[in-house]
Amino acid sequence: MRTRVRGWRWRHNPLRRRSDVVEAWTTLVVAVLLLVAAPLAGAVAGQWAHDDAQTVAARQQADRHRVRAQVVGGVPQTMPSVEGGRQQTVRATVRWTPPGEPVRTAAARVPAGTRQGQTVDVWFDAHGHGVAPPPNGTMVWQQTLTMGVCVAGCTAVTVLLGNAVVRRLAMRRRLGEWEREWARTEPQWSRRRPA
Repeated sequence: MRTRVRGWRWRHNPLRRRSDVVEAWTTLVVAVLLLVAAPLAGAVAGQWAHDDAQTVAARQQADRHRVRAQVVGGVPQTMPSVEGGRQQTVRATVRWTPPGEPVRTAAARVPAGTRQGQTVDVWFDAHGHGVAPPPNGTMVWQQTLTMGVCVAGCTAVTVLLGNAVVRRLAMRRRLGEWEREWARTEPQWSRRRPA
């Protein structure tokens, strides 16, 4: 019958080796790192990603403007699909009339599956180039959560890999100690003379 004694690595014990103490402290440090440091690293990275994404979104909102335009040609006939949370877009020629200005025509990104003659919202930058719409609040939070989870996960994996290395080194040292002690003790048990 096997009996487990909890905390034997912490108490004074003639069977306790230095590698046992190192392994016990390593386990405690790993637990603290996994419960405190990994979530904290994820929260800090998420906060940084959120601030960065909001800055980019604000800059793009200031630089880009939306125009209600009519598709006049050049629409490839493809089935709509979703990529990364956004509907797939294709290049098409659109026409619109800004207030107090002549009619304009330009190439812009329109949702896939749009037909000629439909009216759609398109985005242009300050130079008049067709661009994707600026990120909205959902996209900012998606980036925030993705970055936070990835950093927390990578931190946890790094801590666990470090723990595995320390445990492997402690086991190698422990086996070496046992082997040296057995070399001293075995002749007494077997009544054989050391070579």
